Amino acid sequence: MDLSYTPEEEEFRARLREWLAKVLPGLPPKPSPDDWPGRRAYDLGWQRMLYDAGYAGLHWPADAGGRGATPTQHLIFLEETENAGAPYVGANFVGLLHAGPTIAAEGSAGQRARWLPPVLRGEEVWCQGFSEPDAGSDLAALRTRARRDGDDYVVSGSKIWTSHAEVADWCELLVRTDAKAPKHRGISWLAMPMDAPGITVRPLRTLAGSTEFAEVFLDDVRVPVANRVGEENDGWRVTMVTLSFERGTAFVGEVVACRRVLGELAREARKNGRWDDVPLRRRLGRLNAEFRALWRLTQWNVSESERSGGVPGVGGSVFKLRYSRARQDLYDAAADVLGPEALDLDSRWTLDRLSSLSYTIAAGTSQIQRNIVAERILGLPKER
Repeated sequence: MDLSYTPEEEEFRARLREWLAKVLPGLPPKPSPDDWPGRRAYDLGWQRMLYDAGYAGLHWPADAGGRGATPTQHLIFLEETENAGAPYVGANFVGLLHAGPTIAAEGSAGQRARWLPPVLRGEEVWCQGFSEPDAGSDLAALRTRARRDGDDYVVSGSKIWTSHAEVADWCELLVRTDAKAPKHRGISWLAMPMDAPGITVRPLRTLAGSTEFAEVFLDDVRVPVANRVGEENDGWRVTMVTLSFERGTAFVGEVVACRRVLGELAREARKNGRWDDVPLRRRLGRLNAEFRALWRLTQWNVSESERSGGVPGVGGSVFKLRYSRARQDLYDAAADVLGPEALDLDSRWTLDRLSSLSYTIAAGTSQIQRNIVAERILGLPKER
């Protein structure tokens, strides 16, 4: 494990900082959280700016449209953009962080040429069609069926928690193509166009009042067989690649954001007199150590990723498991520091605290992460 930065990486950091300082002041105001067409346009606009400047798909392979940068350079990019207050990937996150890297790793040359450049240029948005109402956290229990009919699959079923489905052009979709196979087999990974006949999208409102995801109902939707990534019935293996990206790097920028929030809380506590509360001060100190450790774990995971060809390993589950809890602890501490202000429904603190509750569920529940750590890292027997 090498946690130091090379002179070339520090030069990359300096150039990125210079570019961010130049372009961020000229960005338009962020649209309202409820204005999804506006949010899509804003997020795609930022992605196009990154593309034109050569920062889109940094760590993607050059033959996938990226720059072929190292995972460490990607880590620097995430750290610097978050510290500078640059826009988050927003509606682009499934395409950039999950589907795109999966297609880059597992797709054919034709699939890479078709789907990756529009993601990098900020032209197409993807959503994730994995979870189902009756499957819970057991992704392998999915029931959405795909029947082969000539050059198409005919897909029927439903998905839930489908992120950004209301503004997506494509969906990374898991379907069961062999109902008789054991549940971890018989699954295929499809790219489904969201304008295909038979698709109904019903947005779901979160505890915070936003509609970040939706239910999606599929009624005999025809998806070309050519849109399958990987072999038929090999979708579980392809999905593990997707989830390794989702858990390995998707939350990196948020660790940086949490460290910044912690600094804000410490300053506020000094200002409002709460800093004299020794147990609270100790609590903030522990959180500081926690997020510093998570950042080091991120660097370790990136170092491992560089040795394994760019695909994150199961260490991402360790990170995801601990980060989910630490984020909730952070916003619990914020409530103690801020007092009644933390209950203001219009406050960003309140919205962020409500949002933090979802992290023990999103990208695989904490129970699932514990099973992965137990079985694949510690070598314990599989749960029966």
